[in-house]
Amino acid sequence: MIFFRILPVLWALSARADFFQFDSISNVSTYYFNYFYCNIWEGDCQPNQDDATQQVPSRDFFSTLPQDCLRTLTEWYCSLGQCCDTGDCRIQNNVTGLAKDLELRLHGQHLVQAVVLKAIEGFLNNPDPNKPLTLSFHGWSGTGKNFVARLVAENLYRDGVKSECVRLFIAPFHFPHAKLVDVYKNQLKEAIRDAVLRCQQTLFIFDEAEKLHPGLIDAIKPFMEHYDNVDGVSYRRSIFLFLSNIGGAIINEVTLDFWHSGQNREDIGMEDLEHRLRSEAVESQGGFGQSELMSDHLIDFFVPFLPLEYRHVKLCARDAYVARGLQPREEILDEVAKAMVYVPKEEKLFSAQGCKSVPQRINFFLP
Repeated sequence: MIFFRILPVLWALSARADFFQFDSISNVSTYYFNYFYCNIWEGDCQPNQDDATQQVPSRDFFSTLPQDCLRTLTEWYCSLGQCCDTGDCRIQNNVTGLAKDLELRLHGQHLVQAVVLKAIEGFLNNPDPNKPLTLSFHGWSGTGKNFVARLVAENLYRDGVKSECVRLFIAPFHFPHAKLVDVYKNQLKEAIRDAVLRCQQTLFIFDEAEKLHPGLIDAIKPFMEHYDNVDGVSYRRSIFLFLSNIGGAIINEVTLDFWHSGQNREDIGMEDLEHRLRSEAVESQGGFGQSELMSDHLIDFFVPFLPLEYRHVKLCARDAYVARGLQPREEILDEVAKAMVYVPKEEKLFSAQGCKSVPQRINFFLP
């Protein structure tokens, strides 16, 4: 193991008292405990900066280690015992990373970049929120709703969507039978309660939310209300994301109107969409629109995902190739983009399939 290869070097360095200003072997143990605790797990450590024996190397020094070495050190540290009693120790809340990912990895969604970042950052910076953060993502399939939910998970939690602080529910998969809605209610409420008891800051993602039974959503509505607690448990630091195709037609209509009028896509503002999107959601058929989340105005932001243009599909294709360690030629990216379906057909304007179909397409265009 890499760690055991570098261990003699670490001990050799620590043996020199003048190098780290250690006065005893006990200080070496203290040093490495603080080192792991502060730099790997980002614990709430405040070493005494006036005491040279308690000083911890800078994060810049630690970041120079190879990723394989860092992973090995992490696994070794956890093998010594339980890393933490709750999942909260794996929370990182990397807002800077989220901003960068939304800017560089999400294409054609300037409204999503602005609204999601503002909402997440404001919520995390509020020491005493009066309710959980509830966001509703709307738009065509393939425009990036699931992708953004994953980016949020990856930047808020070290283990991303695999974190025990993240719970994903897919309506047709987890709650397929309307006649079992009462059973689902109890299961869902228990799952949410258990998750919050484990991780106070928990992310709940509901995919295909328009297919949820209204009674199912209303059963968990108290968790999103302005309550101090529900049965002794506070949910105020939780985040709820609802992903839905509701409002896709309205979003596409507004985007097409801007294009026909010669205006830039980036000129579309929330004022052009939010009110119409909210009305569309309230009037929609299905559990999400008919739930009390709408009537009680518990959704903080309705986030519109615009349809993607040809140029955005090319960027998605580029990212898919790079993710496979390939550097595609421009003509290859054009071939992938041309293989998609566009609406209106005569103008080849908006991709009807979005970015999520690109990874499958590039299998036919590998250089």
